[in-house]
Amino acid sequence: MINIQESLGRLPEIFNKRVKLVQYARRLNTRFLLISGDSTFRIEIANGKVSAVQPGPFIMGEWDFSIQAEEGTWQKFWLPTPPPGFHDVLALSKAKRMSIQGNIYPFMSNLLYFKELLSAGRNRESN
Repeated sequence: MINIQESLGRLPEIFNKRVKLVQYARRLNTRFLLISGDSTFRIEIANGKVSAVQPGPFIMGEWDFSIQAEEGTWQKFWLPTPPPGFHDVLALSKAKRMSIQGNIYPFMSNLLYFKELLSAGRNRESN
């Protein structure tokens, strides 16, 4: 079983090394919530780099959008080789296993970036 807090805590260290993706999103500045069951995390992105991952709960709404799924869904999504239908955030959203809400403009206009960012939590030997 993947420890979500530990995996997300390593996200800045893992993802910010992906120079091409960070450069691609160099003008991206946003904050979003990643909700896994009862756990909430705020992920801040500044100039394309993951600048902070903070565990919740949060009282004030200081984020642009949220991505929410049950913990079991995230666990399957973050497997090294996810099962069919759990490989992609939009596939999960279409199957109503994941909810993306709020001002999704930053998410949709940087879709490749966010797909790579969220899949960086997968437990791979290279990470």
